[in-house]
Amino acid sequence: MTGNNVCVTGLQWGDEGKGKVVDALASVSRFVVRYCGGANAGHTVVIDGAKFALHLIPCGVFRQGITNIIGNGVVFDPSVAAEELAMLRDRGVDVGPENLLISSAAHVVMPWHKLEDALRENALAGQKIGTTSRGIGPCYADKAHRSTAVRIADLIRPSALREKCRLIADMKNKVFAALYDAEPMDPDAIAAECAGYGEQIAPMVGNTGAVLRRAMGEGERILFEGGQGSMLDIDHGTFPFVTSSSVTACGVSPGSGVPPRAVGNVVGLLKAYTTRVGAGPFPTEQDNDIGQYLRERGREYGTTTGRPRRCGWLDLFAARYTTELSGVDEVALALLDVLSGLDEIRLCTGYRADGEPITEFDPALLGAAEPVYETMPGWSEDITAARSFEQLPPAAQDYVSRVEAVLGRPVGVISVGPGREQTIVHNTKVDGLR
Repeated sequence: MTGNNVCVTGLQWGDEGKGKVVDALASVSRFVVRYCGGANAGHTVVIDGAKFALHLIPCGVFRQGITNIIGNGVVFDPSVAAEELAMLRDRGVDVGPENLLISSAAHVVMPWHKLEDALRENALAGQKIGTTSRGIGPCYADKAHRSTAVRIADLIRPSALREKCRLIADMKNKVFAALYDAEPMDPDAIAAECAGYGEQIAPMVGNTGAVLRRAMGEGERILFEGGQGSMLDIDHGTFPFVTSSSVTACGVSPGSGVPPRAVGNVVGLLKAYTTRVGAGPFPTEQDNDIGQYLRERGREYGTTTGRPRRCGWLDLFAARYTTELSGVDEVALALLDVLSGLDEIRLCTGYRADGEPITEFDPALLGAAEPVYETMPGWSEDITAARSFEQLPPAAQDYVSRVEAVLGRPVGVISVGPGREQTIVHNTKVDGLR
């Protein structure tokens, strides 16, 4: 019964509010699986006014009876995981082998990956990619190199880990010294630190793909939690200003060890406007008072980096592309409340280049694209207390309906604030969510 499963994927450049939606969907799921990315993803959940920011641990950890899984497609930073586990436990959230499993095949972000990330970005000067300097790209690169990769299974074998660290650090030290004049790293110190992390997580490590395939056979609902957003996908995003993994629903199968038919219903996350962090093209960006208004009302500062996000109007032309790419069944529209107070709201429904309409979205053409806008009336009412679609102002209802019409998908869930209760269940097809 794989049609019961749900995949949540961001349709923009990340920061769409996946944490809150995953938390809501986890209430009707049995497993929650992170299948891509690493500690460069920040998912926020607000429970009874208390804010939790997670980077590696799946958001299902706040629900009872959920098995949370960090899949093989994730690059795992053990230092960040240790901090998150300690934070959760200190704040009364139970987390351990009974509700968290980590794939033994997931790759490990090592200290040399973070160092390489920072050194490379500094060397690029005015041509920076705009990474979070969390070592994500270098770790995925070593995964492809194979001989310089470290996996979770290695962390729980101290003697083998020490030999691996000596071999890899020797190569890295030579390269970093030659390219960046960097000081050498101590492989034994690194191995000792990582072995300590390995000891902490050892009871949670296992063959998570087998667990999920067995769950499929038993008809359990699996919720796949994506990181970042589709426009940052390594293959289908605005390359080279992208992340280093397959973050769309296309990445679920290789990133978690399940067959493609396991993906199930795809829920695409869409912010009611558009944001982006770091460098790269952004056709609907508003580097003006509108952009600042959205930034301040939406608290648009990175969960991972704290960097202010670039803000602009909702780009439905790009969203139609990412919706088709992941085979989205329904949309979750987040932060609709941020638009309150604007006299008029603009929606991008197409692009032009050299005065001619662009008929097919192509990420490679964004630098030359000029957005084509529709203008809709705004609303002044505070909508954060709305709990049904009918309680929204007519202009807000029209905005939601226009999003549905342009994308050709129902809006299943509408978020009107950060709290769990500030969620409107609208045209969802997810069983049990109503």
